Amino acid sequence: MRLLVLGGAGYIGSHFVKKAIEVGHQVVVIDNLINGHIEAVDSSAIFVKGDILDKNLLESVMKKHEIDACVHFAAFSLVGESMSVPNKYFYNNVTGTLSLLEAMEKCGVRKIVFSSSAAVYGSHKEMPITEEYQHIPTNPYGETKLQMEKMMHWADKAYGMKYVSLRYFNVAGASLDGSIGEDHNPETHLIPIVLQVPLNKRPFITIFGNDYDTIDGTCIRDYIHIDDLVDAHLRALQYLVTKNVSNIFNLGTEKGYSNLEIVEVARKLTKHPIPIKIGERRPGDPDKLVASFKKAYTILGWKPTKGIEEIISSAWGFHKTHPEGFGGKK
Repeated sequence: MRLLVLGGAGYIGSHFVKKAIEVGHQVVVIDNLINGHIEAVDSSAIFVKGDILDKNLLESVMKKHEIDACVHFAAFSLVGESMSVPNKYFYNNVTGTLSLLEAMEKCGVRKIVFSSSAAVYGSHKEMPITEEYQHIPTNPYGETKLQMEKMMHWADKAYGMKYVSLRYFNVAGASLDGSIGEDHNPETHLIPIVLQVPLNKRPFITIFGNDYDTIDGTCIRDYIHIDDLVDAHLRALQYLVTKNVSNIFNLGTEKGYSNLEIVEVARKLTKHPIPIKIGERRPGDPDKLVASFKKAYTILGWKPTKGIEEIISSAWGFHKTHPEGFGGKK
């Protein structure tokens, strides 16, 4: 297929591009490089620097390259930032998706796989979370993702635009060959921040809150390896081709790990003590998020294959060889 990947220079997008090319897809990437890295984009992809808000650019690229389907990763995704500057998130995430859907409709592109989030669910007591759970986002980021899903639902009703929305839980890890991984500035994801301590980039790791309603008082999250996530996207594309039906799937492992448990695994793998300090809770953080992947397994034949040690080990492999990110490879 001829794929247009929005946000294909980012952490998740670049891993998807790499694998999509390996399995034979032709890939065009559009990324504004605000959070992405050109060094992370597979050299076999066609790269266009641009913004999802530029509808004219989207239309010209879709027409020029005769795009069959879009894969949409282009969104701001920092929960804490979304709480302090919500308008930035609504403008980029929601208006950007509107721009993309309008361009797709005009160019006759009728298939899209969308990067959604567990943040659409908010906080729930009963785990694991299924796709039928109530949507009560606790932060503007989750609210934008929910709105983006609703936009695709109505685009399907009006234009026959079929979509698969993949609600990620916590994506982590790096490609097993160590060539690409997480490189955010500022970094807000727990695992790469924890690994900054054995890299001597920070003296300790701050855990935000130890009074949550969990086994050890720290937040519990469901971590999924980036390779497993990419596999789900490829299966979602094939599902759209063969079934031509819109759908929504959770992507997780049905296993949750607390922040303190993550630090313990990292200590074991890096052989570093990784000191901890406890900080204040962050606004908008639910106590626990763990996914059911039963629907994805039943319909897509997808299941996670890598556990938490493989996730952290692969991340450690990337960060050891790229201590300053893509600009500082050893």
